[in-house]
Amino acid sequence: MYTTLGALLGLLLAIWLIINKIHPVYGLMTGALAGGLAGGLSLIETVNVMVDGVRDVSPAVIRILSAGVLSGVLIETGAAAKISNTIILRLGRKHIYLALSFATFLLCAVGVFIDVAVITVAPIALSIQQRLDIPTSFLLLAMIGGGKSGNIISPNPNTIIAAENFNTDLSSVMFAGIIPAFIGLVMTMILVEWISQKKQVSKEFVFEVKDKSHEQLTLWSSLMAPLVTIVLLALRPLFGVVIDPLIALPLGGVAGILSIRCWKKVPQILELGLQKMAPVATLLIGTGTIAGVIKNSDLNSFLLWFLNYCHLSDSIVAPVSGALMSAATASTTAGAMLASASFADTLISVGIPGVWGALMVNAGATVLDHLPHGSFFHTTGGVCGLIFKDRLKLIPYETLIGMILAVSSALLYFFIS
Repeated sequence: MYTTLGALLGLLLAIWLIINKIHPVYGLMTGALAGGLAGGLSLIETVNVMVDGVRDVSPAVIRILSAGVLSGVLIETGAAAKISNTIILRLGRKHIYLALSFATFLLCAVGVFIDVAVITVAPIALSIQQRLDIPTSFLLLAMIGGGKSGNIISPNPNTIIAAENFNTDLSSVMFAGIIPAFIGLVMTMILVEWISQKKQVSKEFVFEVKDKSHEQLTLWSSLMAPLVTIVLLALRPLFGVVIDPLIALPLGGVAGILSIRCWKKVPQILELGLQKMAPVATLLIGTGTIAGVIKNSDLNSFLLWFLNYCHLSDSIVAPVSGALMSAATASTTAGAMLASASFADTLISVGIPGVWGALMVNAGATVLDHLPHGSFFHTTGGVCGLIFKDRLKLIPYETLIGMILAVSSALLYFFIS
């Protein structure tokens, strides 16, 4: 009980520091140190536990850095913008919410960070808002809901780290989440339509692409990088051919470079990809320290006891832990990392397959990753020009979308098992 309270105190201290604008990496490291000491460990033991936690996440860090090649290709070459623009043009003004949701859904599903996906699609949404009588907040909610749904089936850091900690392959986790992801996408559409009260379009809308620097790209060349990546990852569950994400993700990026013929931009692509992934890698180091303390405490056993006391299934730990850790860090990646690193062994020991444990943790991490003490809240609000008060009003709806993803993932596991 003493070590459990220490881990809880350390986690609460980390949350308090993050809320008070301390960088999450240092906040988590400070919380880990305080939690170990408060839990009864000596200073040397606490440091060793923190280092062991970082050692556990190091394979995921390497894979996440390699994913920067794919991410850099999609963003630097304009492939992500081409994909989103094409979707908006094809679906047209009668399906604006669906177009925005599906655009961010697809961008996240092929490996673009959710905040980058929203930033990519946001200029289109603002162009729509200027021509139609639709509040910007509705358009932003459509983009966020689509992004959250696509994020649970993407080769993004949150999925990579969850699969790594549950010792399962990334492609299996991605494929297992397809049904919950599409449920989340459909429910996003229903929710946005409901809160907008089916507001009628009052003006004719003609979509214009203001940034025409990527007009020379074709849709197929833009899709080549994610398609090759997905095919390589699919070889393991379909044919038993194992290609690690460490290889598949960069190879997908190389295929994109060859199809777009942008080899002159390779240095810029690699630089941008590293810039996008480096903050995530350092964040995982911080989360690894506190995850090491939590793993060496009795917190997971205490949580299982509490669920049994309340007559709830042990498997509820997966989505609940993902949601709680995402609330603590206001980050999908950090939430999935903390929850999977802390509870993976426990969940596997009670009979939950690694694929489903990883999926439920990953889906649970979307429930509260948008809280104001994280960057996602401010980035998405700022790019759409929403004031703090208006951005705050979207939190209940974002939480509901995340809960739909988590609940549908859990129900799918219960149905299959």
